[in-house]
Amino acid sequence: MYEKEEIEERHRHRFEYNNDYREIMEKGGLKIGGTSPDGSLVEMVELENHPYFIGVQFHPEFASRPNRPAPLFVHLVKAAKLVK
Repeated sequence: MYEKEEIEERHRHRFEYNNDYREIMEKGGLKIGGTSPDGSLVEMVELENHPYFIGVQFHPEFASRPNRPAPLFVHLVKAAKLVK
């Protein structure tokens, strides 16, 4: 969605992905789409074989503007348009 190797977003600090379950969740189809630079914090997850299932630990709305929406919102609208 971002079409970049690295992105910067404002991290949400209240909750964290429990790395104790990382391997189990990945075996179940939850794909880790992004981590902190050191790899210790999961920042983005996706569910394979789903048209639009993504969870993030940051606030895309803070960087989003009416004339420059965050990529997550652009792709959400595109995915919604495909649902019939």
